[in-house]
Amino acid sequence: MSANPLRQLPSVDALLAEAQAAVAQHGRAATVAAIRAALAEARSAGEPRSPESLLARAAELLDRPPSLRPVLNATGVIVHTNLGRAPLAAAALERVRAVAGGYSNLEYDLDAGARGSRHTHLGGILAELTGAEAGMAVNNNAAAVLVSLAALAGGREVIISRGELIEIGDGFRIPDILTQSGARLVEVGTTNRTSLADYEAAIGPETAALVRVHQSNFRMVGFTAAPALAELAALAARRGLPLVDDLGSGQLLDLPDLADEPTAASSIAAGATVVCFSGDKLLGGPQAGVIVGAAAAVERIRRHPLARAMRIDKLSLAALEATLELYRDPQRALREVPVLAAAAESADAVRARAQGLAERLGGAVVASVARVGGGAVPLLELPSFACALDGGDTLAAALRAADPPVVALVREGRVLLDCRTLTDDQCLQISL
Repeated sequence: MSANPLRQLPSVDALLAEAQAAVAQHGRAATVAAIRAALAEARSAGEPRSPESLLARAAELLDRPPSLRPVLNATGVIVHTNLGRAPLAAAALERVRAVAGGYSNLEYDLDAGARGSRHTHLGGILAELTGAEAGMAVNNNAAAVLVSLAALAGGREVIISRGELIEIGDGFRIPDILTQSGARLVEVGTTNRTSLADYEAAIGPETAALVRVHQSNFRMVGFTAAPALAELAALAARRGLPLVDDLGSGQLLDLPDLADEPTAASSIAAGATVVCFSGDKLLGGPQAGVIVGAAAAVERIRRHPLARAMRIDKLSLAALEATLELYRDPQRALREVPVLAAAAESADAVRARAQGLAERLGGAVVASVARVGGGAVPLLELPSFACALDGGDTLAAALRAADPPVVALVREGRVLLDCRTLTDDQCLQISL
């Protein structure tokens, strides 16, 4: 019987003795783990391998890129949830670097020389930009809605239209999130039509709030009806109830192309008590849930125990404040907030970028359709252009394995690199 060839594989200790440079760079434990993984691969393949090849494989495992790393978005979806949503403005990145590199007055009042609150940093600018009396932020919009209802309606009833019981990304459903607040949902109306009378008839002694949820990621057309937000606000005021308005994506500028998405300021002006929206979608900032509204209501939310569990961290807070400051000059925001700049860029500029990429890679320029993404303005189609390359799924996989990885679309056997979501500098980083 022939000898087992795998017996020729060297031991971990023998390989470790030849890997002292790796030990010095990565540490003994990581190097041993990489050597064992290389040996396991050889055994799984059922073939002997030289010490040199095993050490080379261990080095590859040690030098592999981090799990979370930058990618190039060539999909044409501007706010791509799977690709990290909104890229940050340069001003936001600089603010993060400044705050992350040392200590900060996160929860310290420099004037009083005493403990402060992280929520004071955003209150003024959120009030300025939305017309609200007060504002704060938590770690995402689901948390913003959850803590708002927990503070304002925990243990009691909230009234919501059946047509607004939507499902958002990854299977999360609005009714599931709302019930976690401790509030009891009372559904009114039908899927496609809800009247103001439906809300009024449902109000009872256990009612604590009215809730409106904007249908961010879909639209109903045809035989539909819903009361205007101002009508709901007037009803809530007559009955002494708060009105919580969940805008989902939310936006701060009243832009014609995004007219289908209400602004936070319009909700406040219509009479909503509390308005919640995301920081990392149409706002173009970091992951955050923004809460603005009446001072008394925001203060109740701030003091609720869940507000601490869901509080925003200092880096997101720094990025969000810097992003909000750009909105003081709407034209500057349109230029410098990447989400807004990508959505507003002319089709001619996108075509020119696609032409340059196609000439360099040997592809063809084709018309495409880009989208805002992130569950916002689902009916809006942005004219775009892409560099089309032959190669299909094989080329798409090779692009994802590149450094940096490129995430593209495959249509009819061709790879499309949509240039509305690529900058000029990023196009230069793509090679075949």
